[in-house]
Amino acid sequence: MDEPNLTDRVALLRGGWLFSECTDDEIERIAALAHGMRVPAGHVVVREGDVGCEFYVVADGTARVTVGDGVAVADLRAGSFFGEMALLDGGDRVATVTATTELELLVLHRDEFNEMLAFAMPTLAPKLLAVVGRRVRELEARQGHGIPFGV
Repeated sequence: MDEPNLTDRVALLRGGWLFSECTDDEIERIAALAHGMRVPAGHVVVREGDVGCEFYVVADGTARVTVGDGVAVADLRAGSFFGEMALLDGGDRVATVTATTELELLVLHRDEFNEMLAFAMPTLAPKLLAVVGRRVRELEARQGHGIPFGV
C-alpha cells in the first residue's frame, strides 16, 4: 500500500466523528502527524494487556474489539478510533482489536498523539473524555466490579 498523501489523510480524518469540529488548520496538522498502515483480515492490531504506544483511526474496513476470553464488545468501522486509553493513562491495553476485513488505519505514536492534543485540546478533549468514560463504564459493567477511586 502506498502511504496516503496529506490530502487523503485530511479527507479520512475529516470524515471521523472525533475530528468533526476541528478547524482546517487543526485537521491538517493532525493529518501531517499521522502515518498510514494497512493490515490484513485476521490480524491482531492491539492485544489486551500489552503496552500501548499508538492511537489508531479506522480509515477503511472493519475490526472487532474483544475483552477477556474473546467476548466481543464492539465492532469498529471507518471513523472509529482506538488506543487512546493506554496513551492517556499510561496503562496497558484494555481490549484486543482484530481486523475483520482488510483494515486501513491512520496511526499516531505517543509523541504525535500528545502533540495533537497540545494544539487541538479544546476541540478534542471533551470528545475523548466522553468516549473514555463510556468505555470504562462498559468494561466495569462487564467485569462486575467498581473502578477504584483511590490514588
